[in-house]
This record gives sequence, C-alpha cells and structure tokens, in this order.
Amino acid sequence: MSRSPSLHPLARVEAFTARVGIRLPILLAPMAGACPPSLSIAVANAGGMGACGAALMPPDSIASWAKNFRAQSSGQFQINLWTPDPPPLRDAEAEKRQREFLARWGPSVSPEMGDSVLPDFEALCRAAVAARPKAISSIMGLFASEYVGELKEKGILWLATATTVEEARAAEAAGADAVIAQGMEAGGHRGAFRAEDAESHMVGLMALLPQIADAVSIPVIAAGAIADGRAVAATLILGASAVLIGTAFLRSPEAQLNAACAERLGRTDSHQTALTRAFTGRLARGIRNRFIDAAAAPDAPPAAPYSVQRGYTRPMREEATRSGDTDRMQMWAGQAARLAQAQPAAEIVQRIWSEARQFLQS
Repeated sequence: MSRSPSLHPLARVEAFTARVGIRLPILLAPMAGACPPSLSIAVANAGGMGACGAALMPPDSIASWAKNFRAQSSGQFQINLWTPDPPPLRDAEAEKRQREFLARWGPSVSPEMGDSVLPDFEALCRAAVAARPKAISSIMGLFASEYVGELKEKGILWLATATTVEEARAAEAAGADAVIAQGMEAGGHRGAFRAEDAESHMVGLMALLPQIADAVSIPVIAAGAIADGRAVAATLILGASAVLIGTAFLRSPEAQLNAACAERLGRTDSHQTALTRAFTGRLARGIRNRFIDAAAAPDAPPAAPYSVQRGYTRPMREEATRSGDTDRMQMWAGQAARLAQAQPAAEIVQRIWSEARQFLQS
C-alpha cells in the first residue's frame, strides 16, 4: 500500500480506499470509552471505517464489540491498542498530596485507588487479532516485530500513530502499512512514543502532515481537529490519503455521549480546550473546566503517573458524569469542537465528504 505524492489527491484517496475496502476516506477515531458499536456501524455503513478503542477493554469485550458491529454492518473497522508504558514510578508523599487535592473535588480517595490494573496487553493483542478487523492501530509506540509479523500473516493492516517525523520514519521501518499523523490539535491523549516527550512534541497538523508525507513512502492518515470538508480537502492536498475524525462525531446520537458533555462541546471555541495530565496522568486535550484550571495552578500538586492518576480521579469523574457536572467532567475534545454538529453520524460522513469533493474538484 504505497503512496505517490505526485498523484492528484482524489487518485490517492481512491488507491487507499480500494486497499482498505471502504468507499470514503473517513476513518472514525478510536476513542477509548467513546466508540460504542452504534457509532462505528453508522460510520461504516455510510462508507467510512469504524473503530474500537480497546485500550481499556477486557479482552472478551473486544470479541463482543466485533460481534455487535458485524451484526449490523458488513463494513470495515479498526481496533486500537496502546503500547504499554514502563511501570510507573510511585512517590507516596506526592500521591498523598494529590489525594488531598482531589478530595476537594469529589469523594474521598483511598491509596488503593491508585493501584488500578490495566488489561493485559498481550491478551489484548491476541483478542484484537482474533476479532479479524481490517486494521489494528497503535498509539504511544510501536508493536513488537513478532506481532507485526502475525498481523501480516493474517492480512491485517497496521496503522501506526506518529506525532513527529522521526516517529513516522520509525513506524515505516518497523513495517507499518500506514502512518496516522496526529497533530497537536487532536482531542484525547497525545500519541508520543515516550510519555515524557508529549509536551515537547507539539506540532500542528498543517506543519506535521506535509513533512511526514515527504518522509515516508506509505500512506498517511491525517488526524487532529478535522471536522468539516474544508479541513479534509486541505489535508488531502497536503499529502494525506485519508482522515481520522473523532470529536466531530461526538454530538451524533450514535456516540451516546453524556448530554451535558455534548451540550458543552457544541459551544467550545478553539481556545477553550487545554492539554492536561490532571485526569489520567498522561497528557491529553480536553475542554477546559474548573478542575483542569485548578490542577494547573502553581500551588496544585503534580499529577501522579498514568494510570495511578486515572485510578485516583475515577470517583470524581464518575460522580461528575452522573450529575452532569461539566466543571469536573473529563471531556476529551479537539480544537475544532465548535464545528461538531448534532446530526446522525451517517449524515456527518456524507456532508463532510461532499464538501471536501467540492473543494478538490473546483
């Protein structure tokens, strides 16, 4: 699945979609916790590619998700896995200060809440292959060579997320079939290979995309604040073969987003998102609220590492979601949140691609 930068954008799109088995170059972003089968079914049935954000799912839930998807769609989907971090370095005194800080925002937090165990990565990898998706995507690093070999044997494509040209080159050298170029505008967690590099690897998509497109020979998929046809056309002109869209789908009924969060999303301007480690310990972009601002104050304690911080904030996040309190809610969103429309997902796909084609053919 090679990429020719000299091709007209629409010719490049046609080559990519034919290889992946979809009609339109629109891939749903694999948002962990926000990609129910209903959303992927709608996107896939409209001609795009669905997505399962499997990083936090028990392995048997991956099989259930795929079964639900196939019951209502003959389209394609990807499964996304996070490559695991080294074990977190714990600091008991710092964590104590963090728990005291969080107690002012929600239920009391016990030390044991920081000991949350993530799903076994090897088991997730096996479950992802067993689900027989069209593609498996990586973020936060690269897959081991043995797993890449297994994917190729099974005819499963590997889409590797990169936040820098260096990461994109490494992904191609490791055998990736396509690179997802994640700009700093993107919502949710940053995909830097090393968590400690996330703040310094802040490159906007319009600068990152053409440089990655020039640096690799495999297709490039653009990701980051893409929410309408203008953005899709621009990224295709800059060398992308397809786009990855997340935030723009979150107000669709199929996304099943919390109502208070969906309402807030629709009135969020580009400057009203922020990068924070306050919810999970890993850098992520979400809608600014009182909790994010308080956690960024000079006198606030630093967040604990991932996934210790995620465990500590779970009581607050769950309480905020139940009560619809957006001042404490985790609301991942990209910088184009304002452009998200409260429409059925299929209509969003069709509208965005119709707009993009008009620009590309004019």
